[in-house]
Amino acid sequence: MRQAPSIDAYGGGGFRVSGDWRPGSLLVLDDAPFDWRPASFAELTPADFAQVIAAGTSVVEFVLLGTGAKQSMPPKEIREALRAAGMGLEFMSTESAARTYNVLASEGRRLACALIAI
Repeated sequence: MRQAPSIDAYGGGGFRVSGDWRPGSLLVLDDAPFDWRPASFAELTPADFAQVIAAGTSVVEFVLLGTGAKQSMPPKEIREALRAAGMGLEFMSTESAARTYNVLASEGRRLACALIAI
């Protein structure tokens, strides 16, 4: 098992993950960081969670979604797709989600973290 990456900083259109700058939105899945397509909350679609859903509940207990500069409720289609896959969803501003991710990852929680860059 890999060690979960840390989100060291956010802002300026990207994230510093375990010391490396990553421009754009970020997905952390199975303790690995990936570039993530949506550049804004308005662009989110259920397809953006296909990789998370494909990983299954043995890898992902719930999704922690950073919705951008402010907290926004994800569209019903996304909430339903994750629920149908047996996954929970927590959403908050990207700033709060990045901090929360670090705490939960340090506890060994099985989560996916999807963060829209701010």
